[in-house]
Amino acid sequence: MYRFLLTPRWWGINVFVLLAIPFCIFMGSWQLSRFEARMHEQQRASEQVSADRKEAARPLQELLPVDQGTSGKRTTATGRYGKQLLVPDRVLDGKQGFYVLTLLRTDGGRALPVVRGWLPGDASSAKAPAAPTGEVTVTGALQASESPGSNGVGGGGGLPPDETAAISAASLVNLVPYSLYDAWITLDTADSGMRAVPATVPQNTGLDLKAFQNLGYTGEWFVFAGFTVFMWFRLLRREVEYARDAELGLVTEGPGAGGPTSPAEPETAEDEQAAEDEKAAAESEPRTAAT
Repeated sequence: MYRFLLTPRWWGINVFVLLAIPFCIFMGSWQLSRFEARMHEQQRASEQVSADRKEAARPLQELLPVDQGTSGKRTTATGRYGKQLLVPDRVLDGKQGFYVLTLLRTDGGRALPVVRGWLPGDASSAKAPAAPTGEVTVTGALQASESPGSNGVGGGGGLPPDETAAISAASLVNLVPYSLYDAWITLDTADSGMRAVPATVPQNTGLDLKAFQNLGYTGEWFVFAGFTVFMWFRLLRREVEYARDAELGLVTEGPGAGGPTSPAEPETAEDEQAAEDEKAAAESEPRTAAT
């Protein structure tokens, strides 16, 4: 009954199944390992942020360019405050508010975006306190430029000229007349009654959207493996049923014969003779009418 397993058609099916199942399991395990790695990155990054708060601040130039190793490090810079902007729709401790972002013009000629603090409510220039005048030295956590549309950062568009959706050189280049650092800092201690904005972990690490995509892909690959096994058993059962029916003479063609199955219709000699007589009678009728 199972001799059909040795046919070329079933050899192809079996080889496909034997290759597909290990491949699906491997890909699912790899996606799961990526999710676990991001969990460990999240833990390490959180611990690093806590440790960075206790380290001595280092000059800005020593920590540039910003990467996953320097993001969150305490840094210090000296200059004079210039243009001030607002960053709306920022949440702190579950409350909606906005950042007060002021450009610090350093001695090097470039400007460093400095988040001086957070205020609750809708963004309003009237609520934002003016920046200190004269030369100042600021100390805070170094942060990488934000990417619009990720990790809660707005995509921009339709904002007033004194507001920006993302804190990045690319977003600020058309809003301020300065050459900018591709980085920003959040002050350790906010001024003028505002709340300090805590440092965040670097982007593309931790439990972000990509991490949960890895978890979703893990489930998909394991489902594919299970579906492959299910379909193999379903095809096998179907083939066995046809083989059994063929042995009983209930079908004339199998499921792999390229056509639908049909009941067996054996013909006797009497049936064949009756069919020939009917055909001969049908052919003689036109001739009689013509005569």
